[in-house]
Amino acid sequence: MIEIRNLTKKYGEHIAVSDISLEIKPGKVYGFLGPNGAGKSTTMNIITGYLAPTSGEVIIDGHDIYKEPEEAKACIGYLPEIPPLYVDMKVEEYLKFVAELKKVKKEDISKEVNRVMNLTRIDDVSGRIINNLSKGYRQRVGFAQSIIGSPKIVILDEPTVGLDPNQIKEMRDLIKSLSDSHTVILSSHILSEISETCSHVFIINKGKIIANDSIENLSNYFNSHQVLDILAKGDLDKCKEIITKLEGVSSVDALPGAEEGTVKLVVEAEQGKDVREDVSLALSSEKISIFEMKEDVKSLEDVFLELTSEEGEE
Repeated sequence: MIEIRNLTKKYGEHIAVSDISLEIKPGKVYGFLGPNGAGKSTTMNIITGYLAPTSGEVIIDGHDIYKEPEEAKACIGYLPEIPPLYVDMKVEEYLKFVAELKKVKKEDISKEVNRVMNLTRIDDVSGRIINNLSKGYRQRVGFAQSIIGSPKIVILDEPTVGLDPNQIKEMRDLIKSLSDSHTVILSSHILSEISETCSHVFIINKGKIIANDSIENLSNYFNSHQVLDILAKGDLDKCKEIITKLEGVSSVDALPGAEEGTVKLVVEAEQGKDVREDVSLALSSEKISIFEMKEDVKSLEDVFLELTSEEGEE
């Protein structure tokens, strides 16, 4: 659906995007992540045709976006972080105007506008002036304009920014519903939003793609070694010695606990090993009480922070 080949964007001596290549397939919701200044917004603006690259190609459904801009852009619906609204127009009036710009057939415009208003639940404000709408409704109107004409690709830049929790949930549900008939690219700083909405993630840092995989695969990779956080009551050195001797344990770190006589243990197992039962039995046999034992499972946020904090890591 989208092919990006050796994409580079320079601003003078500064390289915002450095030789990025990736492929986006149809029927998925993709998350695009990156710290501020990583090149995320620049890449998205190039994909939509708002910005020209220094070098490289962007192919949208078989069309080069700079050699065949009309054909390529006809495949894309775009919701920028600040929705492109004409606030003096009424909602329905504005959406009909957008439909005309997107070359929806004249006889189909009313039907198409009613479809997107119903889908985004803005039918009840169709006759109101956009300037008088709440932030949540404005965001929905912006979303509605992005899907007019049923573009094959929908690109959403921070679609839930400024929304309240109920509005965020509604927006997430709406994004998920699009995946059956659209390819969706979602940019967000809210990592929980990406993990709940997307099936695949790209992480960009310092202008380069440093992760390109499903969320499940990334999680499995970073959680391939079991890590246990344990709070026990006993001698620090003795606890460490007992666990270190166990088969399947690769490392043990021990620190004094907050309460007198307690110890905090971080136990890492060898790949594919589950050592919870052995650790529990070994400590219990030495009359050492375990107050707490839990697995330290890395979330998407942990993965993101680990990847983007490694200087020079590609």
